[in-house]
Amino acid sequence: MTTVKDIHDYIDSFAPFDTAESYDNVGILVGDPGQKVKKAVLSLDITKDVVDEAVMLGAQVIISHHPVIFNPVKRVMSDSVVYHLAKNGLSAVCAHTNLDKSPVFGVNTELAKAMDLENIRVSENDEILFLADAKEPLTSRAMAQIIRKNLSCDSIAFTCFNNTVRKVGMCSGAGGSEIFSAISEGCDAFVTGEMKHHELLAANDSGMSVFILGHYRSEDVVIKPLADKLSERFPDVSFVKSEFFTDGMCFG
Repeated sequence: MTTVKDIHDYIDSFAPFDTAESYDNVGILVGDPGQKVKKAVLSLDITKDVVDEAVMLGAQVIISHHPVIFNPVKRVMSDSVVYHLAKNGLSAVCAHTNLDKSPVFGVNTELAKAMDLENIRVSENDEILFLADAKEPLTSRAMAQIIRKNLSCDSIAFTCFNNTVRKVGMCSGAGGSEIFSAISEGCDAFVTGEMKHHELLAANDSGMSVFILGHYRSEDVVIKPLADKLSERFPDVSFVKSEFFTDGMCFG
């Protein structure tokens, strides 16, 4: 019978937890490593709705990208997500920046695949910046159309220069600061979830096209492939992508 620790250790084999950033909090954050697992729910975040969903489905563990405990916890009250996990006997396994950085299988590798890019690799100068190549030269508008279709984005923000997109840099989530590494790498385009104003201006000055997908869309792309990967390794466990979790954004 598969245990929570078995699942943790398998994730560790392709996205080692000890590669997470020093500020991060990853691994088994709630529950019992020895707990036997028949069903698992996967979600970008663990919210009360996701916990309720896991209880309804009869799951024993929730696997998320963002840590359910990030800052030190001084108290656990009845309205907290951690309390609801413990109350319902649910474990939580969280793979955050280790899954972002994995060159084998992770958030950025799956983001690149979803955008139909090839030759996916980690920058030699910046371990959090991923590089990939377009299969054929694209205009920025054509690339935006591919992203909208393949990632089911209701809306994306992008800069439309006359440059031809061949080499793409990417850093999912709040990865806008990686634009400076992407510029030094000579990228034609940069893809991320969030950018600050000065970062966007730097991209504009360099003539690089930028695609801002939103934090959720740039990272949720890994959840279904991760469920499939875990299903192949543990056929005795049902791995289910949460149907309840979204970022709640509406587009008019």
